[in-house]
Amino acid sequence: MDDYDVVIVGAGISGINAAYRLQSQFPNLRYAILEARTSLGGTWDLFRYPGIRSDSDLFTFGFEWYPWDQDCAIADGHAIAAYVRNAARHHGIDQKIQYEQRMLGADWSTEDRTWTLSVDHQGQVRSVSARMVIFGTGYYDYNTPLQTEIPGLNNFEGQVIHPQFWPQDLDYTGKKMVVIGSGATAITLLPKLAEKASHVTMLQRSPTYILSLPNNQRTWLSYILPTALYRKMQRISWMMTSRWFFLFCQSFPSVARFILRLQVWRQLPKGVPFEPHFRPRYNPWDQRLCVSPDGDFFKSLHEGRASIATDTIREVTKTGISISSGQHLEADMIVTATGLRLQVAGGASLTVDGEPLHIADKFLWHGLMLQDLPNAIFVLGYANASWTLGADATALFACRLLRELERRGAQAAVPRLTPKQAAQLKPQPLLTINSTYVLTAADSLPKAGDSGPWKPRNNYLEDVKFARNGNVDEAMEFVGEKKVQ
Repeated sequence: MDDYDVVIVGAGISGINAAYRLQSQFPNLRYAILEARTSLGGTWDLFRYPGIRSDSDLFTFGFEWYPWDQDCAIADGHAIAAYVRNAARHHGIDQKIQYEQRMLGADWSTEDRTWTLSVDHQGQVRSVSARMVIFGTGYYDYNTPLQTEIPGLNNFEGQVIHPQFWPQDLDYTGKKMVVIGSGATAITLLPKLAEKASHVTMLQRSPTYILSLPNNQRTWLSYILPTALYRKMQRISWMMTSRWFFLFCQSFPSVARFILRLQVWRQLPKGVPFEPHFRPRYNPWDQRLCVSPDGDFFKSLHEGRASIATDTIREVTKTGISISSGQHLEADMIVTATGLRLQVAGGASLTVDGEPLHIADKFLWHGLMLQDLPNAIFVLGYANASWTLGADATALFACRLLRELERRGAQAAVPRLTPKQAAQLKPQPLLTINSTYVLTAADSLPKAGDSGPWKPRNNYLEDVKFARNGNVDEAMEFVGEKKVQ
């Protein structure tokens, strides 16, 4: 059995970042990264649909310790995957990755104060032990997309594609395509597909907010400041601006709604009505905003090779989609960009002394650790900011916890709730957005609470402050702790 101090599950953004923080603060730490796929990169290695790109700026989505060095704020998936590979190689993290290692389950032994992971490698199951496990698996199910009921979809005689499993040899040149959905994936796909397809229609049940941003972010400061300082200032600027805009939208939703709608209205071509296609039913940042770099989404509408239909599906026919208005959308291909299925810990089973622990029954302590689960860190990013910011705050806390265990002479840390406390705690959604894919997964995700260390987190600066200096004793049991002098 391979034995480590820390095992990181997942070699995506979260896992690579956690590895850097661990090896920087603990040079002699024995750690390994287990990756189920054959290459690193996580989401950016898996998703290959046309035009895939970040929906957060790369200045904050990139690593603090390996700054994004291009001038574009929004980058495509290939560039991001290359960036993550370069970061891992530059710091020797790639040498710690073990590929094709799918974690099936993880069991904590109270007697041994150790995790034992069951890992599948090409059909052979082996065991790996560790003092601590960091789950850098994100919250997407990589194997199963979100299932959505589309009436009559089996009737369609053309090709049905889900973006999560886009065929690499798919030729859609000259095809009529309908993209079902209105989220970031659909907004990304439309302009890219329109470059080759004869026509692309985005069919949405309800609109979303679309924010156009200029994608070349180089300023005059880049010519006079040292590169390292400029990149640091750029990161801080985007971090603060994004946070301010989120708070503005939450505090003054009517004004924010007016500004966003005005921006869209100015970019629409004649003949494309604002109503009903661009008037969302919710306030800005109740769901994530969709970003359109250089307004590419609206440019595709101007070119006439893309259009929008806002309605519900009555039935899918042999040749397309009939919608409730009576219109029939002809299609050779249908793309179901209806969202992703969420899960925690990559779908692996979690047990304590052989007894199953049901994730959905537990509260998440500071958005980091699961109630009653020892020495386990879950890396979750933010719904209202770049994922990497939340991942980095989590990684910094993992390092803090390792130091605390060593300082106290303890073997484990376990978030605890007494029965009385649990009864008084009111469950809250873990993710503070109301997107369909989030609401659908509510019963499978951990819970947040309405008070204390169980509240959901959404502020990077506060979370970093807690990671470095916060009170780790509140609702935390340190197992085997020796008296600290």
